[in-house]
Amino acid sequence: MLPPFPEKLPPKAEPGKPLYTRKPPQRQRPVADKREQEGERKLHPTRQRPGAGRSSAAAVIAPPEPRPPREVTITEGITIRELAEKLDVRAKELLKNLLDRGVFASINQALDVPTATTLAESFSGVVSVVSLEEEMVLEVAKEETKESLKPRPPVVTVMGHVDHGKTSLLDAIREADVAAGEAGGITQHIGAYKVVVNDRAVVFVDTPGHEAFTRMRARGAKVTDIVVLVVAADDGVMPQTKEAIDHARAAKVPIIVAINKIDKPEAQLERVKRQLTEAGLMPAEWGGDTEFVEVSAKKKQGIEKLLETILLVADLRELKANPDAPATGTVLESRVDKGRGPVATILIQNGTLNAGDFFICGSVFGKVRAMFDDRGRVVKDAPPSTPVEVLGLQGVPDAGDLFQVTDEAKARHIVDYRQGKQRDAAMARISGSRITLDQLHEQLKAGDVKELGIVIKGDVQGSVEVLSEMLPKLSTDQVKLKIIGSGVGAVTENDVLLASASGAIVIAFGVRPDRKALDLAQQEHVDIRTHTIIYEVSDELKKAMEGLLEPVVTETFLGRAEVRNTFRVKGAGTIAGCYVVEGILKRDAQVRVLRDGAVIYTSKLNSLKRFKDDASEVRTGFECGAGVANFNDVKVGDILECFSVTKMSAAEAAGQSGGSAGKK
Repeated sequence: MLPPFPEKLPPKAEPGKPLYTRKPPQRQRPVADKREQEGERKLHPTRQRPGAGRSSAAAVIAPPEPRPPREVTITEGITIRELAEKLDVRAKELLKNLLDRGVFASINQALDVPTATTLAESFSGVVSVVSLEEEMVLEVAKEETKESLKPRPPVVTVMGHVDHGKTSLLDAIREADVAAGEAGGITQHIGAYKVVVNDRAVVFVDTPGHEAFTRMRARGAKVTDIVVLVVAADDGVMPQTKEAIDHARAAKVPIIVAINKIDKPEAQLERVKRQLTEAGLMPAEWGGDTEFVEVSAKKKQGIEKLLETILLVADLRELKANPDAPATGTVLESRVDKGRGPVATILIQNGTLNAGDFFICGSVFGKVRAMFDDRGRVVKDAPPSTPVEVLGLQGVPDAGDLFQVTDEAKARHIVDYRQGKQRDAAMARISGSRITLDQLHEQLKAGDVKELGIVIKGDVQGSVEVLSEMLPKLSTDQVKLKIIGSGVGAVTENDVLLASASGAIVIAFGVRPDRKALDLAQQEHVDIRTHTIIYEVSDELKKAMEGLLEPVVTETFLGRAEVRNTFRVKGAGTIAGCYVVEGILKRDAQVRVLRDGAVIYTSKLNSLKRFKDDASEVRTGFECGAGVANFNDVKVGDILECFSVTKMSAAEAAGQSGGSAGKK
């Protein structure tokens, strides 16, 4: 059956047109950009269709809301990317801000501190400037809990006046002999030693006592928990004793007074106690709060009581550290070892240092290749309050630099930035013309000299640092002493060239120039002065400026031999089997024993033999047996440098140097 017929038929389609026309889509209003919702300025605003709005008045755009203040810490060499993350803004906004100031930069470019501070403040940043090491310490401190802190051994610094028996007291404690190996019998380096007392460890830091080492003693006080002030019973309170008290008070650490040399007949204990009371240290037996212990380092009296007092004071301080944190510490000493490269003595203060860790100390980057304890044994890790020697540095750090374990990329970035700053500063210092100490006074009288440049080379970084600080203080109205360059290790050709270009003299402290450097110095007329005791350097410079130089001791190089074997001969001690590399060796001539470029002993050749026959001299290319008077510690690889000494007046020496220069 068919469906019913519809009453109204659909309209017929016109030719060329569709039957059903589509409705036009309804125009949607523009959606607000997410950045507009956050109140930030839009780079490409939406264009409004004319007459679209019901109101003919222009839309009022609300100003962006001011950013709330945000605390940020800025480290040296911070990149734009890192600063943007700390400020929580887009990096391109920082780049635009810099561009508005005429500074073109990339996202990974390092900023100096003033630029980074100004940039952060323009985005409502409250800036605090810290070093990388301080920032790491702050980050670790945020995560520390009471459970993570564990007891650690106390670090004890031994301080006092020169020759009051500090090193001898340490020798008595650790039963070693350090004082005998020091030049002039005084300590000129910092040493750190770990001693076990009643199954508990105590770390001792020995600091030099001479007045030139003020900064080194100040550094010793910074890393310490307890100060042991050594005062000689026969000498009493001296200027450096008072200075040590000031350093300890500035570091806010307790002081234990050890009155040494009580076995001497001229000891006056009551007088020493009265002097210390006047200096502000009242003995506990007189009602004060300072512990006094009477000791004799020579006879080992009172050592046990001193150690018990140290442990008692340490217990009262409740010393703790977090062994699980990244290691932080302080560089006590650094030097260049010929076989091992740059070596740093580091006192770990927090965290544990492991082999393979990447670290930064000052402007030096490194990776822990090996660690040695104070007895020279290899260790795999170093917990808090442990002094270790670290290998794997790419340069020699400054003594006193902070040591921080961090990731490799960050450490390399900061080191590159710091080294660039140091290069710029070094280039700005170089200027002048050549001069010798003997000619200094003559030119002063003529009014020619205004500035004397000095290049310092030392056996360890601590000595170099002290000389760099001490020598400029000797400047007068007529002459200004200026440090042109400094470094650790033997005097090289580069040092001589630097001194030649800048008209400086070279001071070699505890090291010797190598043969090529010596030849170049004679050729360029560069004055090289060698010393082993620090106050002789200042005395010589003062006398040079006053025209009072002593008769000049001129050395004539005779020859050099390499030790290839050693023999023990009954009644004669150790004989060195040598091969003469250069010049000649003469019997009864002066000789230096060089090890890794540093002078370890100076004496004379008391025996010289070819096979079994005595010889008066041995020339280049021959082998011989040589004995050094009063020295039996010759080792394979040492160099014997033979020389003769002649004395002449300063005027004669100046005349000769002037004459040789004229002839040339």
